[in-house]
Amino acid sequence: MAGVRQLQATSAHAGERLDRFLAEQLPELTRSQLKRLIDDSLISIGDAPVKAGLKLRGGEAITVILPAPQPVAAAAEAIPLTILYEDSHLIVVDKPAHMVVHPAPGHYGGTLVNALLHHCTDLSGVGGALRPGIVHRLDKDTSGVMVATKHDHAHQQLARQFKAHTIRRCYRALVHGLVQNEQGTIDRPIGRHPAQRLKMSSSARRGRRAVTHWQVLRRYDRDRLTLLDLTLETGRTHQIRVHLAEMNLPVVGDALYGNPKLARGVADPQLRKLLEQLDRQFLHAWQLGFHHPENGEELCFRAALPPELEQIVAYLEKKYATLDAEGPGLPDVWPR
Repeated sequence: MAGVRQLQATSAHAGERLDRFLAEQLPELTRSQLKRLIDDSLISIGDAPVKAGLKLRGGEAITVILPAPQPVAAAAEAIPLTILYEDSHLIVVDKPAHMVVHPAPGHYGGTLVNALLHHCTDLSGVGGALRPGIVHRLDKDTSGVMVATKHDHAHQQLARQFKAHTIRRCYRALVHGLVQNEQGTIDRPIGRHPAQRLKMSSSARRGRRAVTHWQVLRRYDRDRLTLLDLTLETGRTHQIRVHLAEMNLPVVGDALYGNPKLARGVADPQLRKLLEQLDRQFLHAWQLGFHHPENGEELCFRAALPPELEQIVAYLEKKYATLDAEGPGLPDVWPR
């Protein structure tokens, strides 16, 4: 991939944003890779570096310098991994809660990347020195299935699938509140919160389209809790947590978008204790499906709820099974 590419804008591209033009002309690169090239002044018109939002006039000669993949700089650490699948092209793991995916300010060790580097010596370099092999992410306190790649071709192929929204990503969440409909879709853009920089919001001025599909699995009416299955069509930062919180259905245990008063307000003392002791959000990526980047085989991986989440569901199921014995039972829609 390293080298220099010369691109030519025509009159048909007049008025088009530069970043969109580049995405069309260089489909092998992800948006994050293109942004990094622009930020590093490796894309220019004439001798002048450009900005992503530049509007083309038509006729520009655009130079793109593609550097060689960076050597991996993160340190290998002997951190245990739950490996669901591995071959010479990729590795699929069940990431635990409290683990950051890649090194970043405040988290230069103990990350998934550090653990992968100890287990694998051949992660792809496309993600950069601190994100080798990383094609997608999960929030620190979200657990579940993740895939990482071992060479650049596999990375680029999987990145295309994420970009085309053909990856199947299913999550399970317990939320405060009762959902009335059986299923639905949230289609609201997400961007940086205009006032609180640690948060994302659909009120952002420059939000990107975000689509979340949801289905009710269980309603725990007396405790005002709902168990949801969610499928992502897009993958914006904090997407599920933002979409649900803005529907007044915050994820249980979500310290950023939730409200601790909701857990303290649960009348059942044993359930309240379980919820208050939870030191993470009740959000788990239970299924990930994609086509193998080399042979095209359709793959699907699942990860069971971790114990700290399973014990809450088990308590609720037992409680409501007893209640149901006194009246109509709940439909059996709990997919294991």
